[in-house]
Amino acid sequence: MPAPVPPLPSPPSEAVADSPAEQTVSGPGHRLRLTLLMAGACLPILGAVLIAPVLPQMQNHFAEVPGVDALVPMALTIPALSLALLAPFAGVLVDRLGRKRLLVVATVAYAVLGTAPLWLDSLGAIVASRALVGVTEAAIMTCCTTLLGDYYSGRQRDRYLAMQTMCAAISATAFFVLGGAAGSAGWRAPFWAYAVSLLLAPAMAAFLPRPRPDDHADAPSPTVSEPMAKRPFPWRPLVGTCALTVFGAVLFYTLQVEMAFLLDDMGVTETGIIGLATAITSAAIVIGSVVFAKADRSPQAWLPTAFGLCALGFAVVWLAPNPVVLTVGAVINCLGGGIMLPSLLTLAMSKLDYADRGRGTGLWTGSFFLGQFICPLVALALTSAVGTLAGAMGVLALAAAAATAALGIAVRRRTAAVPEPVEQMAG
Repeated sequence: MPAPVPPLPSPPSEAVADSPAEQTVSGPGHRLRLTLLMAGACLPILGAVLIAPVLPQMQNHFAEVPGVDALVPMALTIPALSLALLAPFAGVLVDRLGRKRLLVVATVAYAVLGTAPLWLDSLGAIVASRALVGVTEAAIMTCCTTLLGDYYSGRQRDRYLAMQTMCAAISATAFFVLGGAAGSAGWRAPFWAYAVSLLLAPAMAAFLPRPRPDDHADAPSPTVSEPMAKRPFPWRPLVGTCALTVFGAVLFYTLQVEMAFLLDDMGVTETGIIGLATAITSAAIVIGSVVFAKADRSPQAWLPTAFGLCALGFAVVWLAPNPVVLTVGAVINCLGGGIMLPSLLTLAMSKLDYADRGRGTGLWTGSFFLGQFICPLVALALTSAVGTLAGAMGVLALAAAAATAALGIAVRRRTAAVPEPVEQMAG
């Protein structure tokens, strides 16, 4: 069965694959469905940033607990590690149990576990509950992305996957502000926001239709693993995309994580200025996602541009003489990241048939969040090696430039192969 989004093989196959894929979905039901999936995909972002503003308050509250300096930051980061490690397994469950059922159950569990710190008095128990939140996030993110692949096809799917990136970037800023405002009522207050998923779960159960296989539009959704048994999982083409995604996630997140430290090294300590700079760079991610969604261009063609912008941004940050130039470099980097993320996601989706889509999406999601988790460790290791954080950005600039060159060569080779089969067909 041809993939709905054009894959890497030769252009004639792509042309064949394109024609049935361009089935535009519209109507009120479609808008509600899309809203629910976008809201669901934002829930893991809420888990990643909501409690960041209250970490100092948590640390003061548990000051007498041994290891508090490590445990409190872990309460913020451990959901991402759980998500990275468990998303591939969530993908297996998605294909075996069904997308919709797992999504509804995980969304309810997300509310229960997310609000657990409201009544837990042990820091260790809170960290454990946060790890379990990451488990539910793995299921939610994998299900929402898989359902986007099930419901939509062709360029419409590409646009909505890019919209998912855009919504995530916008929600990260909104949740950070929400967490800061709620934190004024105490460090536990932001955890009430997790209860919002209790509103989403019944709506998802009522209004998300059960997806059907792409090649059997009138057939019911499979409930057993028969499709998986008939054909091998496409490990080979997907492994390269997932490896590139881990590296891309490091490039995507490093400046977002290290921005405050880079500005601090330049003498900028005013939190308002740092917050403004961070908001500007987040806006660049949104712009990059919009550019990807609006332009009629394949993800393979976008990747050299995306990695090239990331490389340029890192280089500007590395050589920046003042905070303004540093922020400009971060904006360039995040613009490339906003194009890169939907490009990698749509490239991965293009390799997956219906029966493989849950596992494939889980692998891609795990790869991306693994890159998110290790990016501070990479920055720390590079800083230790070269002596300064700015110098570490220079090393990442060189690595991204090398990836840009390799991806550019791959695109040129693929383009050079286009005329040959066309001429043969014409003859």
